[in-house]
Amino acid sequence: MTTTARIGFITVSDRASSGEYEDLGGPAMQAWMGKALTSPWEPVARLVPDEQPLVEAALRELCDEQRCCLVVTTGSTGPALRDIVPEATEAVCQKMMPGFGELMRLESLKFVPTAILSRQTAGIRGNTLIINLPGKPSAIDDCLNAVFPAVPYCIDLIDGPYLETDEACCKAFRPKHAKRPEGK
Repeated sequence: MTTTARIGFITVSDRASSGEYEDLGGPAMQAWMGKALTSPWEPVARLVPDEQPLVEAALRELCDEQRCCLVVTTGSTGPALRDIVPEATEAVCQKMMPGFGELMRLESLKFVPTAILSRQTAGIRGNTLIINLPGKPSAIDDCLNAVFPAVPYCIDLIDGPYLETDEACCKAFRPKHAKRPEGK
């Protein structure tokens, strides 16, 4: 029996949350997952302003109540005073996964020298992997292409659902000894 994975999408933006402009990041993250994942999944989306308590609350809700195995955020990862997503992520996670941010910055540096200003990170809360992505849709694509090969195995290791990918889009890596658990 295959489990339908729940994936959380949080767009963090004062202007998009107030209706000043259209949220492009949230739909870009969902579109990427739609291309990459072949196993059943359903989205749970939120749009919140750049307020750390509100971001923390959205992360807790998607992890603890909605039971998402993966939560991806977009926006609010730079050095501006209102950019608070890395702090919110660190506040709700039990374990930080700094390699995700390191690889995303390295990948982004191929395109823009300002990638060093990004503070993207990732962490684990319970059975959920949280990954902070940039706000620009093309950068979301670049970063997910870089880190997602490790995501399904990470989710395996935290007892989440078994995610399968379309190898034409993203080839997930699992060690040879890692076998698909029964019932997943």
